[in-house]
Amino acid sequence: MTRSVRRTHRIRRTARVAGAGAAALLALSACSSSSDTDSDSAGASSSSPKLSGQVTVFAAASLKESFTTLGETFEKQHPGTEVTFNFAGSDTLAASITGGAPADVFASASPKTMATVTDAGAAAGTPATFVRNQLEIATLPGNPDHVSSLEDLTDSGLKVVLCDESVPCGAAARKALDASGLELTPVSYEQDVKAALTKVELKEADAAVVYKTDVKAAGDKVTGVDFPESAKAVNDYPITLLKDAPNTDAARAFIALVKSAEGQRVLTGAGFRTP
Repeated sequence: MTRSVRRTHRIRRTARVAGAGAAALLALSACSSSSDTDSDSAGASSSSPKLSGQVTVFAAASLKESFTTLGETFEKQHPGTEVTFNFAGSDTLAASITGGAPADVFASASPKTMATVTDAGAAAGTPATFVRNQLEIATLPGNPDHVSSLEDLTDSGLKVVLCDESVPCGAAARKALDASGLELTPVSYEQDVKAALTKVELKEADAAVVYKTDVKAAGDKVTGVDFPESAKAVNDYPITLLKDAPNTDAARAFIALVKSAEGQRVLTGAGFRTP
């Protein structure tokens, strides 16, 4: 074999080896790229689990308008979920939860009623205060009786309604009355703040001591009257995940929405105060 033939054979062998090496590198690169993509997809999936199913929220009656709005927002953000609410007096809700009623989230109108749930070991973790609320007098539209103070409600000619003292709005009203040294005998005690407000809306009462948020939600059906003693009876609203929540992941996400900037905008827009 001549020298030029041997050189030609060497060149061909080198080309074959180089080609095989390049092919191996391309295959390795493709495998690595595919692996990285799969890894990223798995990471994204595990960090953002898809939420689904029903979320049951037990919430104080005064939260009805704002929480209904937030429930609709939550369902749009998480297709496949459904938020179901039970709005009532906080004490009634607390009793239902400790009695075994299935629920995911509890939002109370006072720390005292929340304590009923936490003391029974029915809460998961420590409740967080997410808003505050203050009392206001709701009168008939236009305030025909010229109510301008808490003391005016003691006039025997007025039919006044209060929340029962077992519920947060009633306990707050009692605290405000005690702070002013006033005694007031209402025509009825109602089991939640919406029931008290309804008495005025239906003109079955001349005035009621309710929350600012409820007066705002009622629009022109009532007229609101501020009174200074309400500053001594501001209610903190705590929220918590419940220990036996049937849908823990979605419940945590709903609580996160309530506490988020978006949630706080809805709540303050309804008349609540930030903590």
